[in-house]
Order: sequence, then structure tokens, then C-alpha cells
Amino acid sequence: MSERTERSEGREAMPGRLGVTSTVDTSPVKKAAPRSGLLAVARAPGWVRYALLAAGLLAALWLPNGLYPAVAVDILCWALFAVSVDLLLGFTGLMSFGHAAFWGTSAYVTGLVAIHAGLPFPAAVLVGALAAALLALPIGYLAVKRTGIYFAMVTLAFAQLVYYVANEWRSVTQGENGLQGVPRAFFGADLTDDYYFYYAILPIVLLGLLAAWRIVHSPFGRVLVGIRDNPARARALGYPVHRYKLTAFVLSGFLAGLGGGLFAVGHRFVSLDVLHWTTSGKAVIVVVLGGIGTLWGGVLGAALVVRLEDWLSFSGFEAIGLVTGGIFVLVVLLFRRGVWGTVAHLARRRGAARRE
Repeated sequence: MSERTERSEGREAMPGRLGVTSTVDTSPVKKAAPRSGLLAVARAPGWVRYALLAAGLLAALWLPNGLYPAVAVDILCWALFAVSVDLLLGFTGLMSFGHAAFWGTSAYVTGLVAIHAGLPFPAAVLVGALAAALLALPIGYLAVKRTGIYFAMVTLAFAQLVYYVANEWRSVTQGENGLQGVPRAFFGADLTDDYYFYYAILPIVLLGLLAAWRIVHSPFGRVLVGIRDNPARARALGYPVHRYKLTAFVLSGFLAGLGGGLFAVGHRFVSLDVLHWTTSGKAVIVVVLGGIGTLWGGVLGAALVVRLEDWLSFSGFEAIGLVTGGIFVLVVLLFRRGVWGTVAHLARRRGAARRE
């Protein structure tokens, strides 16, 4: 057998990671990367997926009856924020420490539009989310050219710049006093009660989560995962990596803005805290706790963190950050897949054991 024939037998045609057929050398066997919890759910039987969806919807409908309605509203807002961060971190591989810029910008724009224009709160929230996406465009254009810790520091620097502008532009933002009396106008409906306001914003949050789910399950989302895993190969296959990253960054900023606008209307008050770097850090903690790259883990993480903070504040415990930080360290050390990711991993192992 000739040397050329031996080389050809050692190679086989395989589908590329981004769905493009390519010829790769299969002689060195590489260990496959672990599947994400989202992929495990996507490949589960149909009845399992529908059962999980029904359970999630029932939990969302029950939430303000089992918790203080204001806490339930915060859970919805933070769930959107966490999903937006996970879209960037878990599916694009970009760690952002500056997402508070989009959350806070939308909160201020939503508050200003609701106060001065008197629009219904869904329209005001949409304007705020569009403003956040518009801000994400130039920031992302400059930031996505960097990777790793450099990307994180660039986003943090821009977020601090936005915080400084909001603090100094007192004629618009009211500085440290914040925007007060943000209305919940909705075609004459009385939404002063947080219980009814929860059900008014629930469809908006579900649409935001559905949009995130559709993004990660689309061909665009698969390209993002390919860029996350091997940007050099994605670039060699002809994909404009920076353009895909920028699009993901803008979409993530829009979803973060959607949550920030609802947060402003829910609290009827906007302060500088929404732009502080600790807000970005809290969003990252929520994502890591729920599970990076699982999407729904951010929703679960938001529920756990918001509920824990509420319980600690009512118990009179002041060092809340000490507890949430300690939980974050434990999750990183012991449950690196997060809550949702760990459960999905155990379910996969149990299913594999049954098949054997």
C-alpha cells in the first residue's frame, strides 16, 4: 500500500463544527467537550421538554402567590438580565463585567420617557431597551476586538464611564437623588399593586426569554458556539468572527435593557446603583450559580439569589454580600456546572447508565 493511500485512509470526511463539511485528520483521538445542560434538554424526549416547559410556566404563574409580589417582580427582571449575560458568556465565550451599563441606561431612559412622555410602560421599556442596544453598538465594536480578561476590563471601563456621566449629568438623571415617581401607565389600568404589575410584565419577560432561546437554537447561535470553541477555525471557514460577536453583544445589551427598564418601572425609582459595577458582578454570580451555557440556569440563579437576599434582609443580616460571595466561591469550587448544569449532568449519567 502506498504512502498516499495510507494517509487517505487515516482521514475521513466529517461535518465541521459550524455545519460545513470539511476533511480533518482523525488519527489523534480527542476527548469531546462536555455537552451543556441546554443541549441535554434539547435532546431529551419530547414529553420531557414539554413537561419542563409546563412546570416552568406554572411556577411563573404561581410565583407572586408564594412570594412577596415585589420580590417576584425582581426575579423576573434579574432573570432577563442573567439570560442576557449568559448569551454572551455561555454561548459566545465573552465575559462582560460592564453589562450594568445597558441595564442602567435602559432604566434611566425608561424612567425619563415614562415621566416626561407619559407613554404606556411597555412602550417606555421598549425605548429603553433600544437605547441600551444603541449604546452596546459602539462599546461592542471596540470591545470584541479583545478577548479574555482584556475584553472584561474594556467593558468594565465603559460601564464606569457611563456611571460617571449619569452621576454628573444631574439636570437629567438627578444625580445621587435618582429619578423618582416613575409611573406604571398602561391605558388607564391600575397597576400600583405589585401583584397585578407582575402579571402585566410576565408576557414581556416570556417574550424576552423566548427570543434568547430562539437565538441560541438558530444557525446564528450555532455559529456563536463554534466561535466560542474555536474562533480560528470559524475564521478559516469564512465566518466574520468580529461581526458575529458584535451582533451577539448588541442582542445581549437589548435583553439586558429590557430587564433594566422593567426593573425601573417595577421599583418606580432609578438610582445610580443600577449602573454600579457591583450590579454587573451580581449578574455574573447569578449566571455561574445557575450554570454557564445553560440559558435557563440564569432564571434559576436569579430566583435563588433574589430570594436569598430578600430573606437575609428581612432577618436583619447586613453583610448580604458576604453570604452571596461565599456561595459563589462554593459553586465555583464544588459545582462548576452550576445548579442547572449539575442536574442536567447527573440526568445524562443516569440515562447513559440505563442504556448500558
